[in-house]
Amino acid sequence: MSVVKEFKEFATKGNVVDLAVGIIIGGAFGKIVSSLVGDVIMPPLGLLIGGVDFRDLSATLKSPLGAVPAVMLRYGSFIQTVFDFAIIAFAVFLLIKAINALKRKREAAPAAPPKPSAEEVLLTEIRDLLKKQAGGA
Repeated sequence: MSVVKEFKEFATKGNVVDLAVGIIIGGAFGKIVSSLVGDVIMPPLGLLIGGVDFRDLSATLKSPLGAVPAVMLRYGSFIQTVFDFAIIAFAVFLLIKAINALKRKREAAPAAPPKPSAEEVLLTEIRDLLKKQAGGA
């Protein structure tokens, strides 16, 4: 089997395609969450703590000298990234929790007993008749 043919077979398998779709959707979801955090959650939070924008928080480790730029520790970007992660992790947690709840409901629902086959019905009737004859004789 040629390498190209093997690769084509591998790439068109369902799991690989599903993984690719998941990665693409995950990237888009990450952008949505980043916008939610950066544009919706962080501005009010910044107002609550005195108008501070987390992305602008930094500390100067070394002042600029001529053409050499300053060395900055941008811990605000790190805080922003931690908030993004926390919200994404919480959203995934809620999704998994909902899926597990659905699975438990499905497992908890009692299954109807299977209908006895015609052979089982006939054997039950024979057993009952034999019991009746043994008790009546």
